[in-house]
Amino acid sequence: MTQTNGKVSIIMAAYNAEKTIRQAIESVLAQTYSDFELLVVNDCSKDQTQAIVEAYSQRDERVKLIVNPKNMGVSHTRLNGLKAATGVWIAVLDSDDAWMPEKLEKQMVLQKQTGAALLYTASQFIDGDGNKIDWILSVPEKVDYKTLLKQNILSNSSSLCRKELYQKYYAIDDGMHEDFTLWLNILKTGEVAYGVNEPLLIYRVSTNSKSGNKIKAAKMNWNTYRAVGLNLFEALYYEIWYTINGLLKYRKLK
Repeated sequence: MTQTNGKVSIIMAAYNAEKTIRQAIESVLAQTYSDFELLVVNDCSKDQTQAIVEAYSQRDERVKLIVNPKNMGVSHTRLNGLKAATGVWIAVLDSDDAWMPEKLEKQMVLQKQTGAALLYTASQFIDGDGNKIDWILSVPEKVDYKTLLKQNILSNSSSLCRKELYQKYYAIDDGMHEDFTLWLNILKTGEVAYGVNEPLLIYRVSTNSKSGNKIKAAKMNWNTYRAVGLNLFEALYYEIWYTINGLLKYRKLK
C-alpha cells in the first residue's frame, strides 16, 4: 500500500507467550499497510518470550522490545507500550491472537471514507491449540454508545483508535473490562465506531483468560457499567442484555 493515514503503534503485552507470539508477530509483519511500529512489552516472562521478540527486533526495526522492571499485569503493561508509542493511531494485538494481512489496510480505507476515530473488525476463532472454530463473529457497519452497551462487539485485538482518544480514556482496573470501558467512554462523547465486517482478527479462545470465567466476566461487566456512570437500574438493564447476548455468542463457540 503506497498511501498512508499515519503511523500505527501496535501494542502487544506479552507474558509467557512463547507458544503463540511468533504467529502474532508474523501476522503484524505480513500487514499490507506497512507504516507501523510493533511495541512488544514483556511483563517479566519466565519462558523464551523475550528471546523470541529480540530476534524479531534484530530482523525488522519496526519491532521494538520494551521490558517491564517487574511483573505489572496486562493493563499497566499496555500502558507502558502506550507511553512509548510514536504513531497517530493505536492498535492492540494480544500475544495469542493474530491478524489477517489486510487488517490495517482495510481499516484505513474505511477510515478515509468515514473519518472515524475508532474502528473494529469481525473475528474468526481458534481454540487454545490453534484449531479453527467453525464460526465467525460478524459486526455491524457502525456502533454508537447505547448500542455498544448491549454487547461489546468491539474486540480489543481488532481495534484501531486515534492515539489522543486512546490516551485520554485509557482505563486501568482489573475489576472491570478496561477495553470495554475505554470504548464506551469514547463513544459517550458522541463518536461513532465503524466496522469492517470481515474476519480480519483471529481470536484465540482461552478459558484461562481474565474474562474466560463467565461469572467473573459478568461481574467485570457490571463494574464497567458503573465505571462509565450508569445508575443501578441502567446497569441492570444493560447487564441483562449482556447476559443474553453473551449466552448466544458462547453457545456458538462451543
